[in-house]
This record gives sequence, C-alpha cells and structure tokens, in this order.
Amino acid sequence: MTTPALQNSIVKDMGLAPEGHLKIDWVEAHMPVLNRIRRQFEQDLPFKGLKVAICLHLEAKTAYLAKVIQAGGAEVTITHSNPLSTQDDVCAALVEDGVTVYAKYNPEPAEFKQLQLRALEVKPDLIIDDGGDFATIIASERPDLAATIRGGAEETTTGIIRLKALAKEGQLQFPMVAVNDAYCKYLFDNRYGTGQSAFDGIIRTTNLVVAGKNVVVAGYGWCGKGVAMRAKGLGANVIVTEIDPIKAVEAHMDGFRVMTMVEAAKIGDFFIAVTGNKDVITGEHYDVMKDGAILSNAGHFDVEVNKPELAKRSESIRTVRRNIEEYRFKDGRKMYLLAEGRLVNLGAADGHPAEIMDTTFALQALGLRYVSENYASLGKNVVNVPYEIDQQVASYKLESLDITIDSLSAEQEKYLDSWKF
Repeated sequence: MTTPALQNSIVKDMGLAPEGHLKIDWVEAHMPVLNRIRRQFEQDLPFKGLKVAICLHLEAKTAYLAKVIQAGGAEVTITHSNPLSTQDDVCAALVEDGVTVYAKYNPEPAEFKQLQLRALEVKPDLIIDDGGDFATIIASERPDLAATIRGGAEETTTGIIRLKALAKEGQLQFPMVAVNDAYCKYLFDNRYGTGQSAFDGIIRTTNLVVAGKNVVVAGYGWCGKGVAMRAKGLGANVIVTEIDPIKAVEAHMDGFRVMTMVEAAKIGDFFIAVTGNKDVITGEHYDVMKDGAILSNAGHFDVEVNKPELAKRSESIRTVRRNIEEYRFKDGRKMYLLAEGRLVNLGAADGHPAEIMDTTFALQALGLRYVSENYASLGKNVVNVPYEIDQQVASYKLESLDITIDSLSAEQEKYLDSWKF
C-alpha cells in the first residue's frame, strides 16, 4: 500500500527496511524512559494535527524518538545532520512506519543540503535541530519557512552557540529550547555518552590498543571530561589541552597532564578534538607530530582538525581502512584521519549507547511539548528546559533502574526555607 511517507521520501533502498526494524526494536527495548513518555503521548496526543521536522543523526535511537513524536499525533518528517552517521536501513524502516524521510548515507554536499531543505519545505509547526542546521538555513536562505514554526528544541553545544548568535543579531524567528544545557543532557549524554561512543568509533575503526598510548584530548568541557575519563580507564596516558584556565586547573586536579597543543602534538598517539571550535589541530601541530599519529574529532563539525592544511603537507592521500584516510607527508611521515574529521562516534560507530540517549531524547520529547504549549510567551529566544522537566526525566530513569531515593520531610523543607536556626 502506498502511503504519503513512501510516496514522498528520498532514501537509498527500501529493501533495507527489515534490518532497520531490528535495530529500532533493539533500542526500543533499552529506552524505558522514552517508552513511558510514548505511552503518555499516545493518551494525550500533544502534537495532534501538527507537523514536526527533525534534523538529527539518523540512526536507530533517533528513529525511535521520531516514532515517539509520531505517537503524540504528529506528522513527522526527518532528515540527516551528518552525512556519515545516516543509516540507510533505519531510514527505510522509518518510511515503512509512516515517517517521511529525506536522508542517505554520504550524499554529495549539494544533495545533503537539498535533503535538509526538503524536510523544512513541509512547513513544520515544530522542529528538532542538531547543530542549528535548520535554524541557520532559515536565517540565511529561507526566512519564509519560519512563518509556520512555533519553536523547537536544539540538541548540541554547537547548535546552542549558533542559536544564541542568531538571537543576538535578531535573526532567530522562534523560541528554541536548549536541550543540551539541561542537567540530564550534559551530565550524562555529553560526559558518559561521548566518552564511550568516541572510543567505540576509534577502537572499532583502528583495531589498535589504547593502553599505554598518549591520548590528547582537546577541550575539557563535559564532552572532554568524558573522553578523558574513558581514555584513562582504557589505560592511556591522558593529556588535556585547554584555553580556559579554570578548566585547565580542573583537568590538572583530575590527574591529567595539561599543556599547549604544540607541546602535546610532539608526543601524542591519538588526538581527539571536542571543543566545538575550528582549527584546533592545524599545520603547526602537524609539523611536529610523530609518524603514525591518529587524528579524530568528537565535536559537531569537521573543522576542528584542519583538513586543508593536512592535505597541503601531503604527497599522497589514500583510504587504508573504512573511515581511515592516510596522509603521507613529503618527509615520509604518515598521519591518519578518522571519519573524514567528522564526528568519530557517529561517523565510525553507532553513537551514544541507547540507555544514554533514552534520557536525552526524553528531554527532546518533553521539551518539544513544552515549547509547543508555551511558544506564545517564550519570545524569539533560546530558552532553558524547565528544571521540573529535568527532574521528571531523572525520576523516570531512577524508576526504570528500580532505585528509590529519600525525600525531604516537612520539617526539613521548613528548615531549608528559613534563616532562623
């Protein structure tokens, strides 16, 4: 039977759907918080009659979020936020489940952008964004598409930086909930999720040992903390580079060596950039790196590791393993870039564990409901996830783990609210 999703979607191969369904079924079984929210949405139908457009890394966990939003009554359209993280079998499965999909693995840059635009051209009422891709397309190219949008939710640190810059310039046309800034996002997703998934990508791609190696972590925000923690757990000698003196002291007190990237470049074996900025690893660093250094990025865009300067120093470039490009320098040294310098945890692996994304996507779902119900009073701003939603998600997570915690007595609450002792 032909459905609107099947008729309108652009995916690689619908024949891949059975494998995609298996992947989605697996993560659904490991996302109890999102399952609970889905049951709520099926009863309340908070998105009944609304169109929701989603731009995220299109893999199984994201697919299940799309199905939860769909269960809330929405007509859902989804597209990719990274060319290497899209899983074609998952895309096909979503189409069979009635979600319109515009996404393919590793399309040409022009097609990648065009597919994102197609998702916006459905004229959504609400959006879920990653890296501010939707918001910047609207601001820079298609302001007409903002007319129907009540607001949305943003997933990432990089996206929030871009959204705040748009708001500062008066270019943000609707409220966006900063999901990344919620406690249940950055404490768990950014730290434990990025730490595990980054090394999942590095290890399964290189098949090399981490123990005993010098691992250089650029940036000691929540993602950097997680990467450094996991590197230490794998037996690495961890080096942190930073621009923030407070974070640098924190990294030192956490037991890591702290130095400039130029110093770290001379001794590093693995390099993992997690800053959200450009040109974190550049020509001056390549000039002093050891033969065989492995370069990777766990930030949002492929600009942290400067690829043009890497290519400029190379006499040959070849793919030596899936997701590993070898740059042979004119002096004979070889540098290895993972996943084209894109997100190594998604470009070379499956992203964060399902249990981690359970709480993050719970925040997305409840945050989207919040902005849909309150958009008229939120203004054209980047707004925080209400603390009550953060607590609700954490409470659901504890219940799923069969963990019970204490609560304050009336006398304790009175004591905390008073200045008299």
